[in-house]
Amino acid sequence: MNLNLKNKYALVCGSTQGIGKATAIALALEGVHVTLAARNEDKLKQVLSELPNPENHNYIVADFSNPDILHSKVVSFIQKNHGFHILVNNTGGPKSGTILDASISEFENAFTQHIKCNHLLAQALIPFMKTEGFGRIINIISTSVKEPIPGLGVSNTIRAAVGNWSKTLASEVGAMGITVNNVLPGFTDTERIAEIIKIKAKNEGTSIDEMTEIMKSYSPAKRFATPEEIANAVVFLASEAANYINGINLPVDGGRTKSL
Repeated sequence: MNLNLKNKYALVCGSTQGIGKATAIALALEGVHVTLAARNEDKLKQVLSELPNPENHNYIVADFSNPDILHSKVVSFIQKNHGFHILVNNTGGPKSGTILDASISEFENAFTQHIKCNHLLAQALIPFMKTEGFGRIINIISTSVKEPIPGLGVSNTIRAAVGNWSKTLASEVGAMGITVNNVLPGFTDTERIAEIIKIKAKNEGTSIDEMTEIMKSYSPAKRFATPEEIANAVVFLASEAANYINGINLPVDGGRTKSL
């Protein structure tokens, strides 16, 4: 299968670790010119050095807690360099905890990072995509879009909002050659899952090792996904092979999600 991604331009958010980093590497291996986006410049430089042909790639230092500055930096980059065919929206998950105990500020912060930033980036990038007749907006969300996950009250709420924002946008830009899809990772071997395991183990009075095995058992695959396995799904959706796939939620969870 020819993915036809060579010499496309991609903006990959949250790309200094985990799924974001794996996605940046996977796209670069397909010949995509990748621009990394995250708040830590030292980590950005390190990931840039790990990409194949680092001279073909770039980075933007931006904090997703300040969407206006993020938007300004991306617009400035586009004006000075180039637009993007591919946008991968990926930001760290909200704080764990029950929805009853969540503060208003937790909802506001999550809404800012996941809805406002996604929206402003889409507005900044879509004009170029429209001109090119090719665009891909891929949101890394969570299987909680289909089934709320216990102990992730804020995340469940905001992720669902991202899913509906995405579905609405997909219907508006499909005729432009632009698709908007969501990848829903299951439990993936990242720092995020390690944090969740630590909290759940403490709350339930068990060891981290025991809780890790319990959470692995939830998936028919009996293991966590690797970041690279999630990245593979992103790369496919970014490709010309996925031209007619638009407005979907794609679980990559080893079969854990019970709903269709």
